[in-house]
Parts: sequence; C-alpha cells; structure tokens
Amino acid sequence: MAKSSTVEEAVFYAKETLEYGWSRAVLVHQMESGLFARKGKAITNFKRTLPEETSDLAAQSLKDPYNFDFLSMTEDYNERELENALINQITQFLLELGTGFAYVGKQYELHVGDSDFALDLLFYHIKLKCYVVVELKTTKFEPSYTGQLKFYMTAINKQVKEESDKPTIGILICKYKDEVAEYALEDITQPMGITEYQLGKALSDAVKGSLPSIESIESEIKKVEEAETPEYFRY
Repeated sequence: MAKSSTVEEAVFYAKETLEYGWSRAVLVHQMESGLFARKGKAITNFKRTLPEETSDLAAQSLKDPYNFDFLSMTEDYNERELENALINQITQFLLELGTGFAYVGKQYELHVGDSDFALDLLFYHIKLKCYVVVELKTTKFEPSYTGQLKFYMTAINKQVKEESDKPTIGILICKYKDEVAEYALEDITQPMGITEYQLGKALSDAVKGSLPSIESIESEIKKVEEAETPEYFRY
C-alpha cells in the first residue's frame, strides 16, 4: 500500500483485495498494471441502458485501456491472431478482464436467416448474470463497429440468453479511440462499452534504449555468415 501515490489509491487496492481475496502476487500485478487508473474508465452507455442497481457494477467491470503486455506479438498482426494469442493465455486474459468473467468460447457461431456469423469472444459475467460479447479490432475505432457488435448482441439475446439472464452487454476493444466513440454510442439502446488495449509496455524506456537495433543485429548476422562461408561458395 505504501507504493500508492495517494490515499485514495491505497484505499482502492485495499478494498479490492478484501472483496476479491487477492494474493500478494495478484495485488502486486494489479498495482504494477495501474488498475486504479484504468478501472471503470471505458466509454459506455450503461447509465442510460441498464438499471441503476447494475449500471455502476457494469461500468466498474470494464477497463481503459486493457493491458495485454503478457502477449508476445509482432508489429504485423491481425484480429484473429490477437484473439488466438489471448485464448492461449486465457488465465492472464481473465485476470486482466477482472473478477466475474467466465469464458464461453471464441469465434462463437451464430446462424441468422440463411447466413452464418462468428463473434470474436463470448463470456458470461457471474455477478452481472449476463452474457458479454467481446469484439476485438486492431485498428482505430470506426462507427460501423458498433453496428456489428449490436447485431451480435441481439443474436445472443434471441438465441442464447435464458429468461433468468440479464440483457447481453457488448465490449468493443480497439487499438485507438477518440470522441467519435462517444458520438457512436449516443443513440444506441443496448448496453455497450468501448475501450482500448495496449501492447508492448513491459520494457521500460531505459531497457529499450539499451537494446540493439534490428539493423545492427542483421549486420552482425551477416558478418558471422560471411566468416563461416568458404570463399568459393560466395557470390
């Protein structure tokens, strides 16, 4: 707790630890990932679309940004690769999502009319008692993304949700977002949140600065190869 910069932050971590029974290792992880500054910060329409008794809990269930530092991703990756990487690290992913999320499936198949669809990730939130549709986008937020997410949520409500379940919540996790996201949620009547994710923050700037560049590594490899290759094999 002494590592907290304010009393408010220390109280936050103390309450979270008591409520969820975190071990010391989990507490340290949450503090190092900056949970205090990220929890409940996503752009949502929950206050307008959910009952008052659940809107705050739903909002606090989201983070902005999500920290995916536990993934090893190259610069050039697509949404399916990001999704597969998260599922391969499902324990870390669930820890980052937070308490209450239960994994249901990836590329969850939906059949509507004569068409087949597959949503990225489907979870069930035990405390909120509802399904949670998660769509991943490796680009900047676009207004059209909310339409796709809304469609998947409607399909889950009609085909999967039981009578005892609360309405499905949607989470759109994209690489970047701006005020366009707030405009896009303005007239949407289904509970939805928009947030970002981060990759590659695990190395400090000091450590990054001490690492060799790609060019210098390639140069050294070339020198080794030339030294090991007989003269008559070189072209």
